[in-house]
Amino acid sequence: MLEIRFHGRGGQGAVTSAELLAVAVINEGRYAQSFPSFGPERRGAPVVAFSRVDDKPIRTRFAVNEPDVVIVLDQSLLRIANPRKGLKSGGVLVVNTAKSPAEIKTQFGYTDVRVATVDATKIAIEELGRPITNTTMLGAAVKLTGVIKPESMEEPLTKRFGRIAARNFKSFMRAYHEARE
Repeated sequence: MLEIRFHGRGGQGAVTSAELLAVAVINEGRYAQSFPSFGPERRGAPVVAFSRVDDKPIRTRFAVNEPDVVIVLDQSLLRIANPRKGLKSGGVLVVNTAKSPAEIKTQFGYTDVRVATVDATKIAIEELGRPITNTTMLGAAVKLTGVIKPESMEEPLTKRFGRIAARNFKSFMRAYHEARE
């Protein structure tokens, strides 16, 4: 089973990311679940969401404490929320930042995990006109994990975003190609 934890801020779309990924996985004929972890959230407050993916039914129904993948939609959360906590050795940390993976590894001492970065904020502003990085970060995560075929994201985006789905898919694909490890 592949377990993924999303770290974002209220309004950035971490919960939506987890849901979209689950729908794409299910559309490919596998099993998935997604759910948020809420407290007294408000716009801008740290938010956590989770996804699980497997080839067989998923019976686990609790928070992902030892993820295989962590996706960080806002790099400031690296300092305040410790998204690395519990990430399995050899796991993947995908960070929205203009910094290189080597810079993030050095700055935070991440020696036992794979680190990937993508400037999702820049891509989102250029493609969507807004710094909402959820679909952009999914592109980077899909590249690093191979959890779905990239084209499998097109239908969930269309159903969720309607007329702006094409721009979201373009943002997704840019991050897919621009993510670096």
